[in-house]
Amino acid sequence: MAPHRFGAGWDRLQRPVWLYDPQTGQKPYANPAALSLWGAESLSALADRDFSAQSPAMKTRIQRLVEQTAQGQTVRERWAFFPHGQPVTAQAVVSRFVDDDGQALLLFEATLEDVPAEERRAAEALRHASTLISLFDIDGTRLFSNPAAFGAYGEMEGDFTGRFAAQAEGQAMLAAAAEGAVSGLRAVTTRAGPRRHHMGARPVPDSVTGRTCILLDEQDVTPRVEAEMARSAAEQKASMAEARQQFLTEMSHELRTPLNAVIGFSRLLADAPLPEAATDQALRIHAAGLGLLEVVNQMIAAPLGQPAQPLPPPSAFADVREGGVDERPSPDGEARLRALYVDDNESNRTLVQAMFATTGFICETAVDGRAGVEAAKSGDWDVILMDIQMPVMDGVTATRMIRALEGAAASTPIIALTANTLPDQIQTYVEAGMDDCVAKPINMVELLTKVSHWAQGCWRETALAGPTVTAS
Repeated sequence: MAPHRFGAGWDRLQRPVWLYDPQTGQKPYANPAALSLWGAESLSALADRDFSAQSPAMKTRIQRLVEQTAQGQTVRERWAFFPHGQPVTAQAVVSRFVDDDGQALLLFEATLEDVPAEERRAAEALRHASTLISLFDIDGTRLFSNPAAFGAYGEMEGDFTGRFAAQAEGQAMLAAAAEGAVSGLRAVTTRAGPRRHHMGARPVPDSVTGRTCILLDEQDVTPRVEAEMARSAAEQKASMAEARQQFLTEMSHELRTPLNAVIGFSRLLADAPLPEAATDQALRIHAAGLGLLEVVNQMIAAPLGQPAQPLPPPSAFADVREGGVDERPSPDGEARLRALYVDDNESNRTLVQAMFATTGFICETAVDGRAGVEAAKSGDWDVILMDIQMPVMDGVTATRMIRALEGAAASTPIIALTANTLPDQIQTYVEAGMDDCVAKPINMVELLTKVSHWAQGCWRETALAGPTVTAS
């Protein structure tokens, strides 16, 4: 049917004129020149064809025409039409037309052009490319943009700086592009919201006017940027967790090592046959040390099994001394347990030897992990006590080397004596081959009880069940 009263006049025009319904893809009117362009015998034959936009680029292009012409604009641009699959290039003028029923249509007025094949292909490739490509004059006003750019920005595409989240960045890039090629990652605002685009801008001559223009190409790299940011955040979080654990380890070692001497020696002094006033003073020092330990526990994370109450006197170990632990004779004819204590801190070594002396146990020492491994090779030990944080060789490495020895020395029970008792640290000791752990500051009851347990051969009975590191 002819549209309104203009149909008869359009029929007499030599240039192709037709109406296009963007909602249905139908052409409700075409003049004879348009029917000839489309290779249709009649309007009804043309109406039977499906002209709906199929590709994303074509849908975006039609939507752009609808939006621009709705504001009263007239759009002039080159189109490649494909009647019966054969390309026809035309310069089209597109405007808005409202029919008698109030339906908004697109009015196409075309002028056929003879365009070289290479140029036609380049134009179509540009229109269907996923890269956002736009051409601006030197002041940043849009001269051309492909459907991908319009699809991203809509009406915001008209101004170079308007698409940037920070317009100052856009102004700086526009100014730099006038002098030469510039590129970089920029935050932009699109129809889909904030995005991250990799942009490249450079000066080019306008093929129509010859003036210098700015060609801008953009790639949406938001998913890649977000993935990189997530990876970086995860790495930073892991780094912070590692730094925090390292801090806890260092602080635990630096605070608990002197507390070990304060609490341990004050307990020994309190149990020694001293004048009443001296005993009272030793107990006060001991109580103050325990109070400070409680503060350290709250600040750092209390080591497993570390008690906060005063320790019982050495007489509590009478059963250990009376029971004996092996058949080897001592100079006085009594069997005595033999322990090797590996620790670089002299006060720690002296304290543990003093604790062992109250029970009659023998305790010899080594000043670092390497010396401990050598002592383990040559000695006949019932148990080895191993500090963790030492120079020359740490306790974990020394334990692995002892477990790799030949003969019975490799099976000697090893108990960690350390201020480093966080869960993952305990797991490291288990994996290295340690059998148990005693936290510093040392609880003498816990230490001597565990030494007696492992030295009496209980470790042989539980070996098949795996390590039983505890700090209870």
